[in-house]
Amino acid sequence: MLSEITRRIEEFRTVSQEEPAGLSPDAIADTAIADDTLSENHITALARSPAITAAIDHLVHQAEEPLGLDQLAERVGLSPYHFQRAFKRRVGLSPKRFQQYLAVNHAKRLLDGDASVLDAALEIGLSGPSRLHDLFVACEAMTPGEYKSQGAALTVRWGIHDAPFGRALIGLTERGVCWLGFVPEAGEAAAIAEFEDEWGLARLSRDQAATGRIAEAIFSAPPQAAKPVTLLLRGTNFQIKVWEALLSIPPGAVCSYGTLARSIGRPGAGRAVGAAVGANLISYLIPCHRVILGSGVVHRYRWGTVRKQALLAWEAGMTAPRAA
Repeated sequence: MLSEITRRIEEFRTVSQEEPAGLSPDAIADTAIADDTLSENHITALARSPAITAAIDHLVHQAEEPLGLDQLAERVGLSPYHFQRAFKRRVGLSPKRFQQYLAVNHAKRLLDGDASVLDAALEIGLSGPSRLHDLFVACEAMTPGEYKSQGAALTVRWGIHDAPFGRALIGLTERGVCWLGFVPEAGEAAAIAEFEDEWGLARLSRDQAATGRIAEAIFSAPPQAAKPVTLLLRGTNFQIKVWEALLSIPPGAVCSYGTLARSIGRPGAGRAVGAAVGANLISYLIPCHRVILGSGVVHRYRWGTVRKQALLAWEAGMTAPRAA
């Protein structure tokens, strides 16, 4: 893992298209002299760097062996002060707090009340917008004809943007967000290929400005959307029913596949529910990452188990009382 961190730091130092003018990646990574040496723009650039991504990956993989701030900073070649600032800018939590919510028994403890949490949410009904932190999400389903044609009559604008845990590809139609997927280890080309495989029959147009407004609305801390973010769902009636139920799982909570199946009136259909969860095309906004095994094990996420663990820890920390 240490060699992987070193590799990512070197990538950051040699390939960076977003560092502020006037300061190279080398200078950003190596400057650790005074508290006011790096500007806010430089800290933002550092927060998006592979060095911080590598630190997050390390914390998730070694969740049961927490590290102190000095140890973490040393691993990525930064001063503790600048590492703390960049990490919190990226994650919204301090490294210490993030590690507290990565503990393997944390997700299992959350499962203790998953049924009551989901039941209470479902009592409110699924017709209104769902709340994601301070963000409202509303859904619209494709017509049967649109579903059958796989969106052939649609124009989908897309772009790739920074997100709390890696970069995300967002697809947007006139009627709402139709795709949100994270860029895998294989890189942006793989993310684009997966998106095109799902929406290749639509008219695709890269539009960073349009999707950038969505990215800013949903990934800022706190979210900045002034009105509900609309999602355009492409799926079977059963899949859409499962996805709507997912929207009822509040941030900071998790649910087992069995509980989710019972919540939609299909007890015993855990396997089918699991398939519908895995078929979700709009990650994060439709929070399929909040479903885990009844044993408390976090696994099977389309965009990587590590990212799923990180998302759950981040949400738990962001929604917990601030006394810690």
